[in-house]
Amino acid sequence: MAKQTEGEEKKQAVWYKTWWGVLVVIFLILPFFLIWQIWAKTKWGNVAKVIVTLLIIGFYAMVFSSGGSSTPTKTTDNKATTEVTKTLTPEEQAIKDADDAASKKVADEAKAKQEAENKAKTEADAKAKAEAEAKANAPAEYKSALSQATTYANTMHLSKQGVYDQLVSEYGGKFSAVAAQYGIDNVVADWNANALSQAKTYQDTMHLSPAAVRDQLVSQYGGKFTAAEANYAIQHLND
Repeated sequence: MAKQTEGEEKKQAVWYKTWWGVLVVIFLILPFFLIWQIWAKTKWGNVAKVIVTLLIIGFYAMVFSSGGSSTPTKTTDNKATTEVTKTLTPEEQAIKDADDAASKKVADEAKAKQEAENKAKTEADAKAKAEAEAKANAPAEYKSALSQATTYANTMHLSKQGVYDQLVSEYGGKFSAVAAQYGIDNVVADWNANALSQAKTYQDTMHLSPAAVRDQLVSQYGGKFTAAEANYAIQHLND
């Protein structure tokens, strides 16, 4: 029978007779030995024995758990996600550019309109405030002229020129020219409605034709309304 080589002898050697096999066996037997020692040989209280036993079991469970499971290494892909964009044909690109330009134009027009409205409102508010302050600080004569102008315009239905003439006349107030001008500039009146009221009076009491009524409205002694105001009155005379 051939003599076995040293390599073959090593292959046939039992694993637990090797040095590392002995260590493995000791490691596996050690927890049971320690637990037996704690419960059989020590005089510890039951609570202490239980705690130490659980610690030993937990330690070995952790060792076997970490050693038996392979934790995959999480790799983080730091590469930035590249957005895939569709390549447009020249015709599609032209349509897209036209749509973008139209949308921008609409947005710009809306913005400009809003800015214009805001500016107009600001100016109107400033003007109204200035007018209110001017009226509040106006001289007494100016305030009286405005009060009289309101009466002449809204109760006697005079024209703007007729109100001015009445204010500066000897029997209508005898206000100064600047005070009378202030009065008609600030009076709130519908001059078209005044012309129509006068036109109906001429038609009902003097039985004039529409053309004659118009002549009377613009005449020096019939009203001194403007041509536009007289035309308005004739157009609505029979409404």
